[in-house]
Amino acid sequence: MPPFSGPDIRLTTALRDWFARQSARNGIPSTLKEFLSVAWEFLRDSLPARRRQRYGDMDYDWDHRVDTTGATVGWRDRLLGLLHSPYQPTDPPLFQEMLATLKIDFRDFIFIDIGSGKGRTLLMASDYPFRRIVGVELLPELNRVARENIRKYRSDSQRCLAIESICGDAREFVFPPEPTVLYLFNPLPEPGLVQLIANLEQSLREHPRPLFVLYHNPVLEHVLADGKWLKKIGGTHQYSMFRSSRKTDNE
Repeated sequence: MPPFSGPDIRLTTALRDWFARQSARNGIPSTLKEFLSVAWEFLRDSLPARRRQRYGDMDYDWDHRVDTTGATVGWRDRLLGLLHSPYQPTDPPLFQEMLATLKIDFRDFIFIDIGSGKGRTLLMASDYPFRRIVGVELLPELNRVARENIRKYRSDSQRCLAIESICGDAREFVFPPEPTVLYLFNPLPEPGLVQLIANLEQSLREHPRPLFVLYHNPVLEHVLADGKWLKKIGGTHQYSMFRSSRKTDNE
């Protein structure tokens, strides 16, 4: 995989870029209204009662002695998350349900999680015999925690030990030319997701291969569907499943 360096995330720069992006799309009055909504959500999420609610996802961490809960994310990263995509770990039973519906030989595929946060999904994916597992996370602190979780994780059910969490902007990520299961938990605002999917399509043109996309909380599902080269093959109200419609030598 080509070198992929982590970004220098400054809160003031992120706020300026967010405001410029939203103003260009929606105008200044609507952007100011949305900013107040973001600020209110941040303040409400900082209340002790809301923090206690976030500890509700601790069972996985207790079982595996890791830190993947949203309750321990610092205020700076929570605010940055609201400007990009809020951190929320995936529920293990739902993740198992999504993978069970794929009906593939995992040994033929790599697993990539865009917006991998503290790495819970990477750890859960390691219970399947993927060739290797890669996470891409924008925020350096979350990526640091993910790497520590990968180092500490031990499970009798683990079947893949080749796990990597890298820090960088997903819009610049170079997809490996291997059969892929791509996991998205609504990781990017719409412009970023559009660019990510365009990069993925270009990668498939250059290196045709089997590809499946698991899209959790698919609020921007139209971005995937509009390209016509991804075919929806299933899902529920909680997630959507797509596969590449491009033929490969193996199909």
